[in-house]
Amino acid sequence: MGGALALAAVTAVLKHRLDNGLAAAGVTGELGGEATVSALPPDRIPSGADERAQLNLFLYLVTPHPTLRKNGAANGGRPFAVDLHYLLTAYGAQDYHTEILLGHAMELLHAAPVMERDAIRTTLKALARSRDRRAVAPALTALGASDLPDRVERIKIEPEFLEAEEVSRIWSALQARYRPSATYKVSAVVLDPGPGDR
Repeated sequence: MGGALALAAVTAVLKHRLDNGLAAAGVTGELGGEATVSALPPDRIPSGADERAQLNLFLYLVTPHPTLRKNGAANGGRPFAVDLHYLLTAYGAQDYHTEILLGHAMELLHAAPVMERDAIRTTLKALARSRDRRAVAPALTALGASDLPDRVERIKIEPEFLEAEEVSRIWSALQARYRPSATYKVSAVVLDPGPGDR
């Protein structure tokens, strides 16, 4: 099932990078309080009076990777490679919190737009380890065993600059309150079963 875990593994790696990056940048001091990073559908994020300083990374679209798709078609349909499209959204109930969070997140992703195999493997293993003797969620344990690093040499993260109309359509489809956001494409992720999955 390694290929089946690839989407969640990429999301977990990106979320971890944002989490650690915000902590290293001292964002809590700039906000005067804690900021979290989640990977939920935007309609599940509390907004309004209950809104807190938060970044949310949401996988909103999966598309075929064009180059690997062409090469795979000539090879019996393998590999099944895709690009992942994320909506990165900032939340905050106080002035400037959303801009501070989104600015830091965009800077983090711009500074290191490529994640190599070893960094992916290290991150997934770290997510599956227990901290302070707490139980690790079953999903994180599964992701720690993901063979994503064996399926890709690297993943590339690049901003997608959508037109205002496209952004409006995304938020309308999500049926959530609009918040400042940026969109990113992560490529390429291989989903076809490995030898042990068949």
